[in-house]
Amino acid sequence: MRYSAKWLSKIDQAKQQLESLSLIRQYGRLVKASGLVLEATGLKLPLGSNCLVERQTDGRIEPVECEIVGFSDKTLYLMPFESTDGILLGARVYTKQYDLAHFSHKVLPMGMGLLGRVVDAMGKPLDGQPLPEDVEFVGLSHKSINPLQRTPVHQVLDVGVRAINALLTVGKGQRMGLFAGSGVGKSVLLGMMARYTQADIIVVGLIGERGREVKDFIENILGEEGLARAVVVAAPADVSPLLRLQGAAYATKIAENFRDKGFNVLLIMDSLTRYAMAQREIALAIGEPPATKGYPPSVFAKLPALVERAGNDEEGKGSITAFYTVLTEGDDQQDPIADSARAILDGHIVLSRSLAESGHYPAIDIEASISRVMTDLTAPEDEKKSRLFKQLFSSFQRNRDLINVGAYVSGTDPLLDKAIMLFPAMQKFLQQGINEHCSYQDAYQQLVNIVEPKLAS
Repeated sequence: MRYSAKWLSKIDQAKQQLESLSLIRQYGRLVKASGLVLEATGLKLPLGSNCLVERQTDGRIEPVECEIVGFSDKTLYLMPFESTDGILLGARVYTKQYDLAHFSHKVLPMGMGLLGRVVDAMGKPLDGQPLPEDVEFVGLSHKSINPLQRTPVHQVLDVGVRAINALLTVGKGQRMGLFAGSGVGKSVLLGMMARYTQADIIVVGLIGERGREVKDFIENILGEEGLARAVVVAAPADVSPLLRLQGAAYATKIAENFRDKGFNVLLIMDSLTRYAMAQREIALAIGEPPATKGYPPSVFAKLPALVERAGNDEEGKGSITAFYTVLTEGDDQQDPIADSARAILDGHIVLSRSLAESGHYPAIDIEASISRVMTDLTAPEDEKKSRLFKQLFSSFQRNRDLINVGAYVSGTDPLLDKAIMLFPAMQKFLQQGINEHCSYQDAYQQLVNIVEPKLAS
């Protein structure tokens, strides 16, 4: 059968398209395993793509999924998502039957169908139920928001916690850090904000924490009411550092997906420090030199890249208000991750161990905490009252020892005299039960009742 020149041209074009989009499977061999990293040759794949390595388990050959984290000459550096037990030298390394043009395009479930669900970093349900049929599959890739197109933070967000509402006012689209050592009540405070914050949807990323804490956070802290409008992504400490990184990226992408649909989202990431530690494990394993306290430079590049994805989008779209917990080793506020996070966030709430040990909850150190956008959210008169409260509280704290031993003479300092008189009320104001909700209006009114009782009456 003869074809016209026109049809021959179309056939040639179709062949070229098929060749460029063909499903190709590559094969290589494992040549080295050192620590967390496997080395393979014979493959030509882009960074961030996935491949499979054969592993012998109970007499069977099963694949272990790995990610390409680096390369040198013709050698690829792979990091597995699972245990490497059973992998032999020379094991076959091969790719899935993907279109090569989309190797690095990871697609995970998102959408309204995930509300009330708990998933891992790969999007697989952890609650024993199958994924709903109405989920959408979206890639983890993202593009930066033009800073000139971001909507300014100008609307108050009620988080339900009296001390934060009145003294550290948070706005929709703000990124706040929760700085705390271990065991000072940060998870309880996060749970209170998750239950009481006026947000349409909550996205929780539990990254690198103890596995026991995942169920405890969901059942006892977040609660049934909070979970109903939340999506929880869990990547505990015993999973691969790759999954911990991906878990944080996945939780952020879910929040972005809801923001693009016009929702006001509360993103809770616990913790940013574990995210940094996961990147440190990967970077050191592939040979990146350590810099500040053992953290390679790539860690300090990853942190702002993750945090900047939260916040407000263009006018008319939704918002992501984010709270990132930062672990301070030994309560050291100059820890490199804490110092870096403080510089890129829009404010920080510091939890004090001494307050927690004295039974003061939430253990917020008002003197060390700040909201950088509070001046844009509150009227000058309201801000003045908040500042007066802090001045009174700080004055009492600085002179606490003199007062306790009876060395202070009344009348010496009018501000301190007023602070001594008001301190019991201020201390009560700063404390709040886990099941107690305090709206923004109520918090402000109680503040006025303390610092300027004449105005309140």
